[in-house]
Amino acid sequence: MESFWEIFTLLTGILYIILEIRQHNFMWVVGVLTALAAMYVFFQQSLFASFGLNCYYLVVSFIGLWQWRKDSDALTTSENSASKSVEGTVTVEEKSQIHLRTLTLGVIIGSSAVFVLMTLGLGWMANKLGDPMSHLDVAVAVLSAIATWWLSRSYKEQWLLWIVADALTTWLCVSQHLWWMTALYSAYTISAIYGYWHWKRHGQAIE
Repeated sequence: MESFWEIFTLLTGILYIILEIRQHNFMWVVGVLTALAAMYVFFQQSLFASFGLNCYYLVVSFIGLWQWRKDSDALTTSENSASKSVEGTVTVEEKSQIHLRTLTLGVIIGSSAVFVLMTLGLGWMANKLGDPMSHLDVAVAVLSAIATWWLSRSYKEQWLLWIVADALTTWLCVSQHLWWMTALYSAYTISAIYGYWHWKRHGQAIE
């Protein structure tokens, strides 16, 4: 049964990353399914930080869906305002629908503080609960939580956090012999590299 949920997580996770690169709102719906399956897998392996992270993913999926729909509407309004009129005919130039927000210094400082404090606090707690990879498990979980929040805010730099987090999670899954999950996070790492390039090239600022 564990293998079934690992495979399910792999398939929905791959679909999730494809939709994420294209910044499709349905990604968040797929994210709900992926989070639920991953919660089961990680709980069975006593990787409590990763389990908690996927609980967080479940909640942020609903927030992200609302935020992306709002940002998409803002981008559409901006594009319509920038339309050019040629000989009395209004033409709308085809533009990318990848909406981007500017990452500020305040967000970076705040996120760094959250990473340090939560990694220390949750690392101690995970160790007490018997997490076999408590420090790495927690560090990856906190980094991924921050990356997910950045994703919901449409910061292109979220991909850089995912590259690090997914590479570390791949190693975590290898150490626990979770081979289907290893395949999933290996694919995530490669996709995150491409995703950063794609968003940087095709994204449009909305503010």
